[in-house]
Amino acid sequence: MSLQVVVNFRVIDETDDWIVVDKPAPLIVHPANHKPEPTLLGGLEKLLAYDIANGASLSIITRLDRETSGIVLVSKHLQATRELGWIFERRQAKKEYLAIVHGWPEADAWVCDEPILRAGKSEKSAIWVRQMAHSQGKECRTRFQVECRFERAGERFSQIQCFPETGRMHQIRVHLASAGFPIVGDKIYSDDGSEYLEWMETGWTPELEKKLILPRHALHAARLEISWEGRAVVWESELSKDLADFSAGREISQTPDVVIWSRYD
Repeated sequence: MSLQVVVNFRVIDETDDWIVVDKPAPLIVHPANHKPEPTLLGGLEKLLAYDIANGASLSIITRLDRETSGIVLVSKHLQATRELGWIFERRQAKKEYLAIVHGWPEADAWVCDEPILRAGKSEKSAIWVRQMAHSQGKECRTRFQVECRFERAGERFSQIQCFPETGRMHQIRVHLASAGFPIVGDKIYSDDGSEYLEWMETGWTPELEKKLILPRHALHAARLEISWEGRAVVWESELSKDLADFSAGREISQTPDVVIWSRYD
């Protein structure tokens, strides 16, 4: 007898052209090339089975990493996919993320425009997806604004608003780590990536918890704005509970292993 696992996410908004959802971590967006697991796309296909049976074709427009929570925009048909793709290709969408980082930046606001390159193209790297700031990389720009600084268990942390103006892989994570403020829980960029390799081999352990504190990186897609059919459309997502608990000094809530999806709260 097999166990059926379905997916937990919240629908923020929906039209005939697109659906916008609030994705929890560590839910993966697309199927990966390893053991079967629940995915956001799979959950959406179940939710929109009637639409798909009548010609809908889902396409993820704003992809988030497994451990990033927050807003995901999904188109429902080919024309919407093309139009939304053009908006993002022309950098007309406005995106805001919230990150919790180690340390207290001296500046309240700054801009990072360091190009980003896949690390393996410049140096030996055991992690294929690992990126790095490098002069030979692709153009990349992120604006940062400190929202608050706080202490927890005697350590300094900051909650930062992040406004990516380009869309490179791991852009926010790389730019913050390069500035000396790595995101809490980031297995790839907190140090040299050894924590990620250890996690892949052993899973989450007390030793990793001492190093990384959180079982996932503290990054949340909080706001997305586009122009659609001549009007501004804005979607917002509150900081996920585990990260909000961390900032507030409360006991950190954990994401359940088996979750269910619901269409609306």
